Amino acid sequence: MTAFLLQLKYSAYGSWVGTSLWGYAVFEVFHLIGVALLVGAITLTDLRLLGISRALPVRVTEKYLLPWVWAGFSIIVLSGASMFITDGKLFLENPFFVSKLVLIALAGLNAAFFQFRVHGGVAEWDAGRPSPVLARACAAMSIGLWFLAVASGRLIAYPELWS
Repeated sequence: MTAFLLQLKYSAYGSWVGTSLWGYAVFEVFHLIGVALLVGAITLTDLRLLGISRALPVRVTEKYLLPWVWAGFSIIVLSGASMFITDGKLFLENPFFVSKLVLIALAGLNAAFFQFRVHGGVAEWDAGRPSPVLARACAAMSIGLWFLAVASGRLIAYPELWS
C-alpha cells in the first residue's frame, strides 16, 4: 500500500497538485464548494423531514435538491482524491481524516437505511403531515453525522492536534 501511495505522490499529477503554486489551493476551493452543495442540500432535506416547511412535499424537496447532492458529491470525490494523492500516507495517519471517512460512511448507511426502509411510505406523509419518528430520527442523525464529518475534515489541517 505504501508503495502505491508513493507512486501516486510522485506521479506527474501528484507532484503538480502538491508542489505547484495553485494546484492544491484550487482543489481545496472546489472541495469546499462541493461540501457546501452536498451538505447544504442534505441539511435542507433533513430539516424538511424534521418538520420545517411541512407544506412543501418531501418528494418535491428531494426532486429539486437531490441533483445538488450528487453534484456536490462528485466535486468532493474528484477534488478530495486530487488532494489525497499529494501524501496519502500522511492522510491515512491523521485520525481526523480517518474519522471523517468513517463519519461519511455512517452518513451513507443512514441515507441508505432511510431510502430503503423508511422512504417507501412517503406518500402517506409527503405534505402537511409530520414525518414518522424513524424519518425524523434519520434526519437528525444525518445532520449530526455531516456536522461531525465537516468538523473532522476541517481539523485535518492541524497536525499539532494529533501528532
